[in-house]
Amino acid sequence: MNHREKLKAKTRVVIKIGSSSLTHPETGGQDLIKLEKLVRELTDLKNRGMDVTLVSSGAIAVGKKAVHISGSTKSLTEEGIAVKQACAAIGQARLMMTYQKLFAEYNQITAQILMTKKTVLDPLSRRNTHNTFTEHFKLGVIPVVNENDTVATYEIDNLGVFGDNDTLSAIVTALVDADLLILLSDIDGLYTDDPRDNPDARFIPQVDELTDDLFHMGKSTTGSSVGTGGMSTKLNAAKIATSAGADMVIANGHDVEVIHRIIDGEEIGTLFSAHRDENFYMADYLSD
Repeated sequence: MNHREKLKAKTRVVIKIGSSSLTHPETGGQDLIKLEKLVRELTDLKNRGMDVTLVSSGAIAVGKKAVHISGSTKSLTEEGIAVKQACAAIGQARLMMTYQKLFAEYNQITAQILMTKKTVLDPLSRRNTHNTFTEHFKLGVIPVVNENDTVATYEIDNLGVFGDNDTLSAIVTALVDADLLILLSDIDGLYTDDPRDNPDARFIPQVDELTDDLFHMGKSTTGSSVGTGGMSTKLNAAKIATSAGADMVIANGHDVEVIHRIIDGEEIGTLFSAHRDENFYMADYLSD
């Protein structure tokens, strides 16, 4: 049995979807068709018997659209962190309302969990958060996770450990003892260079070991105007997730129906093989 086939046996999955995969690039409005397909995919995984967690970006992007602020998310840094916080508060409520409505169509209960760096660094808070996830799984709930951007200014300003939901999703993977993390992005997987700039960039279907060369290959830029994570953040996420004992797949979120195809063992995206570090300690990955 090859490694892809083993994905069929996964029992607890974390799926991260980025802002660019949730919104229309022309207008910044929510892509409701894609959101509906995403919810159907996640509910079907739950119906298979899997524990499912969604790490969803998009709060700031949705909030910007609601209050008619144009320009990229990154450009808001110059306008002040308070603007991003306000957009995050507005957008998170709207995004969660959309998720609640769509999940209700399939009679699937969902819950919102907002996290900060302190959530994970503080031992008591970390244990309480782990217990909350565990109880949700017992109750058949699909948690929807995001950073608490409204209060965690250092995260919005990229001064803290998260700042991107790639890292957050890997931390959640470790926190809930998931055995698979799927990152849905605006790129097909890992390449030897950015394929948007270099047509000769080669696709890498599987990574069995994270080497320094791979990290040098990753770039800290993102092709999206609404996201915050580039390939370097995805490689860092791979380091956390695989060290915690989970496989990780980077795939293109343009078609969210790749989720069940990945779990069915199809050769989609780049697979990072798990290499559990017996000395794994989450705080080691959260230093500024």
